[in-house]
Amino acid sequence: MIIQIASAFFATLFFSVIFNIARHHLLYCGITGAIGWAFYLTSLSHTNSVVFSSFIGALAVTSVSQVLAKRKKTPVTVFLITGIIPLVPGAGMYQTVYHILIQDYGLASHYGIQTFQIAGVISIAIILLDTFNKLIYQKRQ
Repeated sequence: MIIQIASAFFATLFFSVIFNIARHHLLYCGITGAIGWAFYLTSLSHTNSVVFSSFIGALAVTSVSQVLAKRKKTPVTVFLITGIIPLVPGAGMYQTVYHILIQDYGLASHYGIQTFQIAGVISIAIILLDTFNKLIYQKRQ
């Protein structure tokens, strides 16, 4: 589990470099991705549901991104876009196309549906917390 979390940290960090994130934010981007992946793995070990675990991981990434954005006075997207990278269902997309190519349409549809579900719950988690954050901010004013 520690190796996976460290891998998520470095993957996020290197994607942050590719996305030209400012140097003083790189460490925080890596930490955001690692936290999201840690929540994903913990949830997966308890629920055995990739979709639900992706939702939990996305909630964690979004929460951390919002906190860091306020503390570092930078847009949320700096931490959110890079932090979500480990959760993006790239393997599911690959499996979908692979099974289409070998004409195993049953597994292709399984992986395709699961990939869309994961992408959907990641979007829902981001929208949910963003809306919640805006409601709280409006109530304070």
